[in-house]
Amino acid sequence: MSSTVHVGLAATVTGGVGASPGRPDGRLKVTGEFAFSSDLWAEDMLWGATLRSPHPRARITSLDLGPALRIPGVYAVLTHEDVPGRRLYGLEHVDQPVLAAGEVRYQGEPIVIVAADHPETARRAVNAIGIGYDVLDPVTDPEAALHEDRAPRVHADRPNLLRHVPIRRGDPQATAAVVVTGEYEVGMQDQAFLGPESGLAVPAEDGGIDLYIATQWLHVDQQQVAACLGMAADKVRLTLAGVGGAFGAREDLSMQVHACLLALRTGRPVKMVYGREESFFGHVHRHPARLRYEHGADADGRLVYVKARILLDGGAYASSSGAVVANAATLGIGPYDVPNVVMDAYGLYTNNPPCGAMRGFGAVQACFAYESQMDKLAAALGLDPVEVRVRNALHTGDRMPTGQLVEGPAPVEELLRLVQSKPPAGQADFPPGGTANTTRGEGVVRGVGYGIGIKNVCFSEGFDDYATARVRLEPVGGRPAVLVHTAAAEVGQGLVTVQAQIVRTELGVDQVTIAPADTAVGSAGSSSASRQTYMTGGAVRAACQAIRSRLLDRIGGRPDGLRLVDGQVLDEAGTVLAKIAELLGDEAIEETVQWRHRPTHPLDPETGQGDAHVQYAFAAHRATVDVDIELGLVKVVEIVTAQDVGKAVNPAAVVGQIHGGTAQGLGLALMEEIQLVDGKVRNPSFTDYLLPTIMDMPPMTVDVLELADPHSPYGLRGVGEPPTISSTPAVVAAIRAATGAALTRVPVRPEHIVGV
Repeated sequence: MSSTVHVGLAATVTGGVGASPGRPDGRLKVTGEFAFSSDLWAEDMLWGATLRSPHPRARITSLDLGPALRIPGVYAVLTHEDVPGRRLYGLEHVDQPVLAAGEVRYQGEPIVIVAADHPETARRAVNAIGIGYDVLDPVTDPEAALHEDRAPRVHADRPNLLRHVPIRRGDPQATAAVVVTGEYEVGMQDQAFLGPESGLAVPAEDGGIDLYIATQWLHVDQQQVAACLGMAADKVRLTLAGVGGAFGAREDLSMQVHACLLALRTGRPVKMVYGREESFFGHVHRHPARLRYEHGADADGRLVYVKARILLDGGAYASSSGAVVANAATLGIGPYDVPNVVMDAYGLYTNNPPCGAMRGFGAVQACFAYESQMDKLAAALGLDPVEVRVRNALHTGDRMPTGQLVEGPAPVEELLRLVQSKPPAGQADFPPGGTANTTRGEGVVRGVGYGIGIKNVCFSEGFDDYATARVRLEPVGGRPAVLVHTAAAEVGQGLVTVQAQIVRTELGVDQVTIAPADTAVGSAGSSSASRQTYMTGGAVRAACQAIRSRLLDRIGGRPDGLRLVDGQVLDEAGTVLAKIAELLGDEAIEETVQWRHRPTHPLDPETGQGDAHVQYAFAAHRATVDVDIELGLVKVVEIVTAQDVGKAVNPAAVVGQIHGGTAQGLGLALMEEIQLVDGKVRNPSFTDYLLPTIMDMPPMTVDVLELADPHSPYGLRGVGEPPTISSTPAVVAAIRAATGAALTRVPVRPEHIVGV
């Protein structure tokens, strides 16, 4: 059969590294013309829908598909018995059913999938399915889940403890003159991307399947889908469709296998699009956390020891919880030099919704706790909150609690001084309560707070982290042109633009086309961990350098210091030696490069020692808030932030990332939380799951430092995650400064301020 599918974006961009060329998808997105995955269409297409469990934990006692099959327009109704290959999938542990078999472990778990000729018919068929449950008491408390005698196993074949990462450094019995303790809690945050899960599966003439999907990692999707379909990987071809946001939630599978199963069963293209409510059940969330910290310092405020215990609720399935636990543990002391550390981080299975990757990836939860502790320590010592941080700041050459040497720049003190030095904000245009004038300023007090965080970049713990790039330099109409092909997912971060900037810098060619990302080229890894500019950028750069070398070999004698600029080869004096088009003639030069960063190593399972990370990134925030202490309303009136990015490959995009990451941190501080009651989500909508709007975001001052990392391409550091990490504690610290309230939980609610 033949189908017409419209996906992808061929982009031509000008401007090299360090410039801020316009994004090729920018105008299309702001005018509504960009084709997202939910806009996919094929001739003779069917629509898929999913029956999901209403219970967090239950046994399936009966299932009657007949009523759905009898509805006109229904072409397939499938259960776990119709999965031809492996019936489980997962990023780190293969533990999550494609479709539930016998037992459901969280509210929203998929049980049956349907294909019909109209989306409403598919929904009617789902509602017609008869299903019986034996409802069981869910395991919803991660503390109870940790103890075998206090909660049953979520999975009969394994304990509820998914991973424990201990960190031991120095003397575990160290004592200190000044000791502060605290217990903290972080709620479950949702990635809340605007484009819900969607995709289109098209049966192929060779018996395989073509899947057009919004994802963060094409090749890991391909591996999991192929295993579940019982097919060879080359029979399952994925192409990236337009992605409407990700932030970690698209690392895991959602409807990928389901759409393929339905398409293969019916022999027709099948499209699946989640509604907003279903999206809340269709992807992982940020791990809720309970954290207990004890900081000991000498009389001058220098840290002697930190003891910490972090409990992360992973929900019903593993997803990437193991790596999140490791990040929380290894980064959980913060950007501080501490000689003695006792840290224990745990990830648990429960019957709550599955949790996995979200921007900041374990470091967010820990930062809220350790920065709250640093403020508490400052108060106990009578020191300024910035001063106590500066006295304990990491520097180049210091060692992390894991024993890893901090080799690159560690501008912790510089970032703190930068945000501290900015002039204070002026008066807010509106008091808390907003334009509706809930209050006119009576009882409004102002507070200022600080936060600084640390984040690893790229994958860790010995993972074989690489990216592949295929670059082709060819003559087009008498001029040199470059085609770049990678599998790197553009999820809104501007990677399409960055790839073209690197080509222009390395090859001196204006005309650059970025081919749609797909699995016809080698893996680029995930668009997560702040890694794509580093990794795929590194691969594109390496491929360009290989092409450059081959091209310059065509110049007789090949003098030193040759440069490629504006389609020409220049010598050291700037004399034009040749035109690139002339050197190419009628031939093309193509290189495919698989590029890796320097190796990392697993953590010692007993001590947590090891060089687990590639690179560290740092960001600091200062937040100013106005708080109505009678109503508990908060208005953030200004945010000042500073971040070291190594090299701003695209300065405008860097600032945009910092603004966006800060907005998500502000959301966690003040409003964003999935409300759970006995494992059930109470607010799966944008009516009740609150997000910052333009009215909630204050003016921002952004300082970007460019302190080159000696090990990375162009000296760059990952940018996307650090601003989300330190913005949350800064906002909460400002509220504490204004109110004197302890504020040990985020998001902060009015009752936490007024004490109701």
